[in-house]
Amino acid sequence: MTDIPSWTAVAVSVLLVLVAVAIASWQRLGISREIVIAAVRAFVQLLAVGAALAWLFVHAGLAGALAWIVAMTIVAANESRRRGRGIPRAYWSALLGIVTGTAATLGVLVLGGVISTAPQVLIPIGGMVVSGSMQAASLTLTSLRRSAVENRPAIEAALSLGLPATVAFARDMRTAVRTALVPTIDSTRVVGLISLPGTMTGLIIAGVDPLEAIRYQIIVMYMLLAAWAVSALVTARAAQGSLFDDAQRLIPIPAP
Repeated sequence: MTDIPSWTAVAVSVLLVLVAVAIASWQRLGISREIVIAAVRAFVQLLAVGAALAWLFVHAGLAGALAWIVAMTIVAANESRRRGRGIPRAYWSALLGIVTGTAATLGVLVLGGVISTAPQVLIPIGGMVVSGSMQAASLTLTSLRRSAVENRPAIEAALSLGLPATVAFARDMRTAVRTALVPTIDSTRVVGLISLPGTMTGLIIAGVDPLEAIRYQIIVMYMLLAAWAVSALVTARAAQGSLFDDAQRLIPIPAP
């Protein structure tokens, strides 16, 4: 087994943050402060999460694991909402997409016996699924907002011809879902060729046989594909309904 890095090693890694700060300052990017804040926040947040998970793994059980995943989905939906600023009920559209994508994916994994319901398994896997669903929801809302602004003339022309809103906006909705799925499709296509994914890398570093680590990574890639697809579709469907009023008119959306 590979030795776990000490706190001294963590302190040494701070030098890498200083490299990023030095580059930002040298190039006058104006983000040196943001880099420092992000690094400090990451340290504090991970320390707090580590302590919380250490307790949950021992005392919480399935109920605690599910509560943690629910909390993650709420935070994730709030982050995705920012991408859909201007779209009515963007938070609820994102929340519905993330919850559905997460529940569907974890449901298949648990009922299929792929993963156990132990907190030390369910919480990390759930975190990856929620994160993927959040990214899909964010990309979907971003694309929908852009379409509602840039393609307004074409959409309104279709509406003026008597087409229902769902038909007039169908192409834009398909584009939003397709756009959201491109990153995970690309990463799945080249997995192992350009870089070793995080799950596989972590297991190999921990001393797991590479052929065993590959099995875990395959499951992770496939579950993320499903989570992204479900979340993107549900988010798009939910948000589409809020883009039109009761008279089937496209509501005004501020430009991104």
